[in-house]
Amino acid sequence: MSTTTTSQTPESEGPARPGRLIQNESTMEIPVHLLFRDDPDPAPVPARPAVVGRRQGTGEQPRLRRPLPTKARPAVQVDPELVERRARVLPGVVGLLAGACGVAGCAVTSWWAGVVPPLAMEALRLPAHAGAGLGPVEWAAYAGAGALGLFGFGGLARGRTGRAWVLGLFGRYRGTVRRTGLMWVNPLLLRRRVDVRLRHWRSEPIPAADGNGVALRVAVLVVWRVRDTARAVLGVEDHETYLRECVEAGLARVPVELPGGTRGSAEAAGDTLTRLVAADAAPVGLEVFSVRPVRTEYAPEVAAAMNRRRIAALDAQQRAGMLASVVDSVEDTVTRLTVRGLVELDDYERKALVKDLTVAFCAGRGDQGP
Repeated sequence: MSTTTTSQTPESEGPARPGRLIQNESTMEIPVHLLFRDDPDPAPVPARPAVVGRRQGTGEQPRLRRPLPTKARPAVQVDPELVERRARVLPGVVGLLAGACGVAGCAVTSWWAGVVPPLAMEALRLPAHAGAGLGPVEWAAYAGAGALGLFGFGGLARGRTGRAWVLGLFGRYRGTVRRTGLMWVNPLLLRRRVDVRLRHWRSEPIPAADGNGVALRVAVLVVWRVRDTARAVLGVEDHETYLRECVEAGLARVPVELPGGTRGSAEAAGDTLTRLVAADAAPVGLEVFSVRPVRTEYAPEVAAAMNRRRIAALDAQQRAGMLASVVDSVEDTVTRLTVRGLVELDDYERKALVKDLTVAFCAGRGDQGP
């Protein structure tokens, strides 16, 4: 009985195994069969770009990926037709004359109807007139004269410097009055007074953070004024509250300098904050001139830890300075003793002298205190 040994060929091994890939730090994939030629009939594998991160224990730096483009924040949109325009008003003399005419018309109608008391007629020296009483004509005259008097006196308004009136009728904007003095405004119009003077607002402590993410409390001083009264009154529910919220949003985006920081960085943070708040408040008719932090302190939850850290840093700085001074003094003393020939020291004696002088100088500076 003979045994025949048949050698297996690559065709008898079955289907080809899928090729294995090794990714390098370039951007290509290397098929395994290019490195290990013992594998029979490697399957072709299409190469595609790849990025390999840092391998543990090799000390290689990871490749930095390009930051994804951030979407721009949508700009605040306000009705483009809502723009401040001048309202039509009349001088106050017109309202006074109209009111006086209305009162005079009521008096004449009363005399014509014969309802004026005799004592009043004698006091005013009016001629006697036998009126026919109050009829439809008399009541119509009363209504017309009364309406004229109400419109005349009811429309009188006083404009003051630094104040403006925003007028509206049935929910529609009718214009803004910035005039001063006595004027006549249609009494049917709804009036809203707006302060257009230069104003400043000092905020309460607002949550913020520095460049390292440490929680802070910042009080800011905002200098602003109303530039467009129509948008400030009708474009937003409360423009003062809107401005406060814009300041809080700006502080959330701008890192504030730590207490006792450099002056230049504080100015840069204030300029950036002013630019952001001014851009957010401009669509609602507010003009912001400056937003400056006036008081910066650590938040209560981190105040104790940061104070301990600052004290430790100051103590370490003081110790380093004292040690440098002691080392310089010891070096100067030993150098002078040896150069002038006062003592001859070998290595052991030099080390002992340096040690004793260092201890003596450190003890003396410690007794003096900071």
